Amino acid sequence: MKTFVNIVSWVLIVVLAALAIAFAGVRLFGLTPFAVLSGSMEPQYPVGSLIYVHEVDPASIQPGDAVTFENGAGQVATHQAYEVDGEQRLIRTQGINNKSSDGTLLHDAEPVPFSQVIGVPVACIPVLGYVNAFVTSGIGTFVVIAGVVIVIALLVVANWGEQESAHARGKHARR
Repeated sequence: MKTFVNIVSWVLIVVLAALAIAFAGVRLFGLTPFAVLSGSMEPQYPVGSLIYVHEVDPASIQPGDAVTFENGAGQVATHQAYEVDGEQRLIRTQGINNKSSDGTLLHDAEPVPFSQVIGVPVACIPVLGYVNAFVTSGIGTFVVIAGVVIVIALLVVANWGEQESAHARGKHARR
């Protein structure tokens, strides 16, 4: 029983450590993770992916680059730059999967001021965005905390049981 509990505990610890690095540890390297919630940039960034964004000087962004920014509604979006106006300090963007009925790309209605640029995506991990969205939700945070408490409780009980067995074996050996 103790071996099983140890194996499960170590697996959970490794998974939790990997998720902590994927969601928070990357910030130590100047990356900010964002979950992809819409299909506007598919297939480049599939829905449910986790993208890692690196801060850049907006003037260095070129047409064709993906850019992550805060839009006028205060939401974070990642779209492709199709025009960069250094004089007006604006970037015009489009979702590569946002197309009209004739198949042409639809441009975003509002240009993005340089001041609203967060950075450019440098990596994408499919499906991990779903996990991030769940873990950072109220119920997800509760599940993670409850899981940690359960693992600690299992380790304590398994260790206590092992000590009790060793103590009992010691008593029987002395008789």
